[in-house]
Amino acid sequence: MQTIKPQTIMLADMESFYASVEIARNPSLRGRPVVVCGDPERRHGIVLAASKEAKAFGIKAGGGAWECHRLCPNVVLVRPHMQQYIDVSLQITAIFQQFTDRVFPYSIDEQFLDMSGCEGLWGTPLQAARRIITQIREQTGIRCRIGIGENPLQAKMACDCFAKKNSDGIFTLNHGNYASQTWPLPVGELFGVGRRMERNLFNIGIRTIGQLAVLPREDLKWRWGINGEILWLNAHGIDYSNPAAAAQVREGVEDERRGVGHCMTLPRDYRKKEELEVVLLEITEEVCRRTRSLGQVGQVVGVYCRGADFDCPSGFSRQRKLPQASALTMEIYPLVRELFYAHWDYRPVRALGVGLSGLLSAGPMQLSLLEDRERSMALSRTMDDIRRRFGLTSLFRLSSLAPGGQLFTLSKQIGGHSA
Repeated sequence: MQTIKPQTIMLADMESFYASVEIARNPSLRGRPVVVCGDPERRHGIVLAASKEAKAFGIKAGGGAWECHRLCPNVVLVRPHMQQYIDVSLQITAIFQQFTDRVFPYSIDEQFLDMSGCEGLWGTPLQAARRIITQIREQTGIRCRIGIGENPLQAKMACDCFAKKNSDGIFTLNHGNYASQTWPLPVGELFGVGRRMERNLFNIGIRTIGQLAVLPREDLKWRWGINGEILWLNAHGIDYSNPAAAAQVREGVEDERRGVGHCMTLPRDYRKKEELEVVLLEITEEVCRRTRSLGQVGQVVGVYCRGADFDCPSGFSRQRKLPQASALTMEIYPLVRELFYAHWDYRPVRALGVGLSGLLSAGPMQLSLLEDRERSMALSRTMDDIRRRFGLTSLFRLSSLAPGGQLFTLSKQIGGHSA
């Protein structure tokens, strides 16, 4: 009987990617506590990445930039350059493709590599990983960490739980050592266990991955359905997917999303109705554009507002069902305004958001005796096509030129940050 040889799957992760790119661009930053963050002056002061020197002071991604100086007086704050990060990520992908043609990006700084059958070219998986790490460091100046496994789950766990903490940045998990290596770890470190699930597991006395693994599979499935069964499989290092499927997990979630939303932190406190209405219209336009790009319409509109006073928090989040499902800006915006003014306390505003949920396939549209909805949708799609080809500011509403408009600022950014 022929024995099937296990796969060799790698998950490569770039250390403090944004910060590493900045240090590679400016070697004088090497060895210093570097933090990449948005502009605190424009309310975008969130830590996106921190070098290992900055992390030593307790600075973490997702924290506020205003806390960095308190934690580390000599911290170096650097504005993000998103286009540069994208370019370097593509450069790293090209390096991976020199080793295998089966490369599957998972995020901007993580990629799966299927190295099965490449031993004749690059040696053992450990030797191949070392060559990859060396080549990335020499060509980009960035340190890569690699988890090696017999499936994507094992590779991910090997990277996140062990390789990132090793001096050589490499670790291997397989069916032979998975239990001995991972079962002693806190259950929160298991891939697929978020904060809410961690609390649920704590409530039934589960503290480690091993304690989860010894629970009957059917018990977990009874409690949490398919998610419970997946947790049991993950605890045992079992993963029936391939790297391509693993890399597409986020895309799949996106395809099945329940709604489309967009929230904006304002560059200053907004007090005037006219300025707030401009931003609400711009956000509604963006949400409708993204909904149309999915070929869908929404049944429920939601409005979010956060006040400017941290000492006395204020704001609201409210939603209402539309008379008929839509993705047309001028059908949805009147309800957005109505919701906003029904709940706004007329205090300064720091952030605004709009969302569409209850998504349905656009399909045939309900006819109206008063309006030509098909014509309006066709016009909106034509506008979408122009903006897609020539940029968001190639076609815009005149109100975006009024005080408070943010369209032209946002059009120069990638992911909410300067390109």
